[in-house]
Amino acid sequence: MAFLLRRCSKLSLRNAFMKTHSDSAARLRILPSTSCMFDEAVEIKLSGLTPQQHVQLQSNLRDDKGVVFKATATYQADEKGEVDLSRHPSLGGTYTGVEPMGLFWSMRPDVPHSKVVKKDASSPVHYHIEASSGGEVLAKETNERHFTCPGVRRAPVSEGRIRGTLFTPPGEGPFPAIVDLYTLGGILCEPRAALLASKGFVVLALALYGYQDMPKKVDKIELEYFEEAVIFLQNLPEVKKTGIGIVSISKSGEIALAMASFLPNVKATVCLNGGIANVVFPLHYKDIIFPPLTAHQERITVTKSGILDIRDALEDPMAKENRASLIPIERASCNFLFVVSEDDRNWNSAYYAEQACKILKEHGKTNCEVVSYPNAGHFLEVPYMPHYPSGVHAAVGQVVAFGGETKVHADAQVDTWRRVQEFFRKHLQCPDGPLKSAL
Repeated sequence: MAFLLRRCSKLSLRNAFMKTHSDSAARLRILPSTSCMFDEAVEIKLSGLTPQQHVQLQSNLRDDKGVVFKATATYQADEKGEVDLSRHPSLGGTYTGVEPMGLFWSMRPDVPHSKVVKKDASSPVHYHIEASSGGEVLAKETNERHFTCPGVRRAPVSEGRIRGTLFTPPGEGPFPAIVDLYTLGGILCEPRAALLASKGFVVLALALYGYQDMPKKVDKIELEYFEEAVIFLQNLPEVKKTGIGIVSISKSGEIALAMASFLPNVKATVCLNGGIANVVFPLHYKDIIFPPLTAHQERITVTKSGILDIRDALEDPMAKENRASLIPIERASCNFLFVVSEDDRNWNSAYYAEQACKILKEHGKTNCEVVSYPNAGHFLEVPYMPHYPSGVHAAVGQVVAFGGETKVHADAQVDTWRRVQEFFRKHLQCPDGPLKSAL
């Protein structure tokens, strides 16, 4: 009998330490819905607390590589026992101050130098949010964030040499079309393409190399491959025949410029922190070869945290001896949007955009717009995607700095996304508004 009493006593004690949100009066709400588009802001509210109670909020997600990203923040409830992230400041954590979406953009990976990987953008990302106080979990909720709105179709593409994923809006069309180019490496990046399709564009997320049955390594880039992709898009019955757009980032920037310069059906080109001269591999088009700019190892520096800073490693593309590498954008008749970050540590993208517009103006063209963000970093992703300040560089083979202050970078991503959509709507003949989310 004594044994049973001791056992019951231990169980009671253990249960006391295992109190969960089911025992709490606190309520965590995500508004207007727990399911939304990835680029949409939500409101997070907590009620049922004790007035002035301190509470910790934590968010986490697990990406397709198994990397866990987390954000934390400490709040103090008001006199009504409520916390509203749109009104109340975070007192500490991965962000401070009044930041309604701070639990999303301030996330940090448990594996250093990682970025969020999402291989199939037709499925949502789940953000798990938890409120706790004094070691007790008070409330939990999950925000399901989608890249595709209802009706958007995703189809793998394996047509001739072309490899990628095609996203098509609901309806018969015809729709304006965009080629989405990412950067070096073998991971096809779908989120941006899927979101653009949800805004009413047919989008081909195009692989560069190292994807599926494509060569894992290449010693040259052939522009004919990208020309085939443009022709493929233009021949789709659901695509308008008025020309296509290109959105690019980093290394794919000079490929986008080359496409705009040599291919007649390109009408609008977006370069996010891209270059204006060829780098890494020779770029071939018919009998033309653009050699890569020379990189100088002695120009690479090391940050205080021991990470390589390669910003100034490349030679100046405007130097006379490097003109063979420069993409002849004066040939292009399309409109350009250059989006640059002034703390881009990958290279001097702000300088490149400035020189690109200078070249165009010297040839009597005014088809160039530059948007610059002080203190933002290299990888400008879709809104609320966690900041990626450093990572393994595919060409360098080591961890390098990509730059950016987390909060400023997050704001730049939101503004960039708005500008990209407006740019394509203006120049790809889009009379209708974007698709409305039915989530």
